[in-house]
Amino acid sequence: MLRRIIAALTGRDAGNTEARDGAPAGAAQRETHFVRGFRVIVENGRPDIATPTVLARLDEALALVERYQPWRLRHLRRDLREFWVVRFPCRGAYFPEGRACMTELTFLARTDISAAPVAASILHEGMHARVDRMRLGGVPLHVGSRERAREERICRRAELDFGMALPPELGAPVVERALASLALDDAGVAPTVDWAEAQRRQDAVDRGAL
Repeated sequence: MLRRIIAALTGRDAGNTEARDGAPAGAAQRETHFVRGFRVIVENGRPDIATPTVLARLDEALALVERYQPWRLRHLRRDLREFWVVRFPCRGAYFPEGRACMTELTFLARTDISAAPVAASILHEGMHARVDRMRLGGVPLHVGSRERAREERICRRAELDFGMALPPELGAPVVERALASLALDDAGVAPTVDWAEAQRRQDAVDRGAL
């Protein structure tokens, strides 16, 4: 299901990091970069956002992980194949088909926040990758609504643990967001998303920016 949603929203398969065939004029071009040893696929269709800026923020976020919880960076290196930076109606996602961590383009470009929330989001998706590898390894994890909520709480606890490891001025917003999410019920912590509506809102924002 998620794979079909991604294909409908972006015009490509979530597990396929090749350029889109027959992309319309003005579509984002696919670029490959490397940040701290990770392959990073960038599709930047926003002329108001500089690709070097988002790559620098990604590097800054990974540097925080390396400094304060280096063992989590080692997990990311084992569990992920690449990062995917693209315009998308959520700040982060994990795509198991390509073992790719999506980190959203405009989220990386924000100047009103530090790199800490970006790092926390990456670690969140990294925990999804770790759980996915456990499934592949034969650990019996179900995917019903209750188990989705359980998995989401595992990821939020990783964010909380990371936020508490940071200096207070960096970690406070990470801790606050994680605690707020952990206080929600199952439907709140793992909500059903109307992706078509999310895409419409994103398109409206992009039209205003351009």
